[in-house]
Amino acid sequence: MKYGSFVMPEGVRFRVYAPNARRVSVTGDFCRWGEGTAMSREADGSWSAAVPEARLRQRYKYRILGADGTERLKADPYARCAELRSGTASVIWESSFVWSDEEWMRSRRAMGRPLNIYEVHAPSWKMHEDGSFYSWRELAAELIPYVSDMGFTHLELLPVTEHPLDASWGYQTTGFFAATARMGDPDGLKALINEAHRSGIGVILDWVPGHFCRDEQGLGRFDGTALYEGGDHPQWGTYTFDFSKACVREFLTDSARCWLTEYHADGLRVDGVSSMLYLNFGLEKDDPRVRHNSHGGEENEAAVDFLRTLNVKLSAEFPGVMMIAEESSAWPQVTWPPESGGLGFHYKWDMGWMNDTLRYCETDFPYRPHAHSLLNFSMMYAFSENFILPLSHDEVVHGKKSLIGRMPGDWWRQFAGLRLLWLYLLTHPGGKLCFMGGEFGQFIEWREYESLEWFLLSYDTHAGLQRFVRDACRLYRREKSLWEQDHGWEGFQWLDADDAAESVLAYRRRAEDGEETLCVLHFSPDRCIYRLGVPEPGAYEELLNSDDVRYGGSGNVHPGPLHSEAIPARGMEQSLLLELPSVGGLILKHTDRPEKAERLIHKE
Repeated sequence: MKYGSFVMPEGVRFRVYAPNARRVSVTGDFCRWGEGTAMSREADGSWSAAVPEARLRQRYKYRILGADGTERLKADPYARCAELRSGTASVIWESSFVWSDEEWMRSRRAMGRPLNIYEVHAPSWKMHEDGSFYSWRELAAELIPYVSDMGFTHLELLPVTEHPLDASWGYQTTGFFAATARMGDPDGLKALINEAHRSGIGVILDWVPGHFCRDEQGLGRFDGTALYEGGDHPQWGTYTFDFSKACVREFLTDSARCWLTEYHADGLRVDGVSSMLYLNFGLEKDDPRVRHNSHGGEENEAAVDFLRTLNVKLSAEFPGVMMIAEESSAWPQVTWPPESGGLGFHYKWDMGWMNDTLRYCETDFPYRPHAHSLLNFSMMYAFSENFILPLSHDEVVHGKKSLIGRMPGDWWRQFAGLRLLWLYLLTHPGGKLCFMGGEFGQFIEWREYESLEWFLLSYDTHAGLQRFVRDACRLYRREKSLWEQDHGWEGFQWLDADDAAESVLAYRRRAEDGEETLCVLHFSPDRCIYRLGVPEPGAYEELLNSDDVRYGGSGNVHPGPLHSEAIPARGMEQSLLLELPSVGGLILKHTDRPEKAERLIHKE
């Protein structure tokens, strides 16, 4: 990296890009925050200086006399470390961390493997009793074993970049290269990622290249001009980036490389892609700020080109790394290659599936037959992109209710409904993502200022739900039919898409070698004797049933092998007669040797 602070034999060398500044100096702890050391201007618009007195872990800022004649104290845009908020100074840093995740880094792949993501806001996953944050290393000691035990394949962290506002959750960034000081130094975050890799867990980091915080000591009016900003964001109270500028593109590309290189991240979830793609995102049509591109459209052509170029570069430099778009519009071909007109992401969040599914789950039972299309419509477009199905942090805040709080009915039915939602998530084509707390049924919405309510696990209903999620996630990982062909019809077949009267969905998931599982979901509380058409004659074993008493269910399970009958049903010559659980579902697997079959869910 050519900008930032660098520990050298002669002290510390500082280099910053401020092409329109009249004068720049560097000040900090090493000069008691006086005038500091004057920096020399270089031909490319950067300024540099060596400071013999500067030392590791000292704070510093740049004193910049801008083109507008105003002097400003600015944090280093490329700083690798920052002081704890509410302070905003940069910190001289040099990593001493030694990685031990070589095997993971050699073997990781972007596609063709199970993808079940546990989304976490690191400061509030668990806190000390006095409300203080865990350090990164303390968090690693508890979070990584938990994620591994629960059967998740990946951990996704809300932005770990430095930010001044706790309530922004990290999405209003000031330090695009600095891990937040809230939880310790940067090497602590590296230790957490290293431990995740050693436990076979990938780590995805939320990354926010669409806008930045308006903090006075940040990027805004950095050298007395709008060096980085393109304008005001109409919804988020931030500045947008001007993607037509070479310095912006270089800055953001370097930031992405930093997290992939220095922190060994396995993927970047790019936040707010829609706000980047459209010039008038968040504006009403009659707003005087409305703009159009040279073709009269509203597409931000510079941002489109930046994203395509970035994805191509990173995919070439970091094989196996995932680029994931949080994109909420109807922009086409987000996960298609740029040479085919796409944006080049590996995955896109399926916001349509999320909205339809949660609307259905909130629908009271008598009205569900009329809302059945909310469940089966997703398969009309499921393979148009490489999707991830998100039940994210955005869905459990701002009065939307927690996941379990959305479920209708009494206490028992609410837990049954959430178990069924998890089963639907894990068996539907596409990657999976669920925000922390959803795995044990936290009733209150997520609050970034306090820990999750772990005490709820002392209650049988919450513990049973968590046990079900653990077993279901482990089964998902074991059964390759549930993930190996996630992005095409060869991995999915409807067995029953249209039984609105009984609120039933049934489908078949297939692996490349023909191994398959059958999934039957019953969203009604009424008793249902159901004849399921099956593709092969013989015995079928129930691998998982959300109504098992171990999970808090009523025990309506099929403990022994089920034998098909030569009775046609729903287009199949063979069928099984099932008693479907109330607000529950099950997974079946064909077996040629029923006398030796076991309930696979109890294998470890």
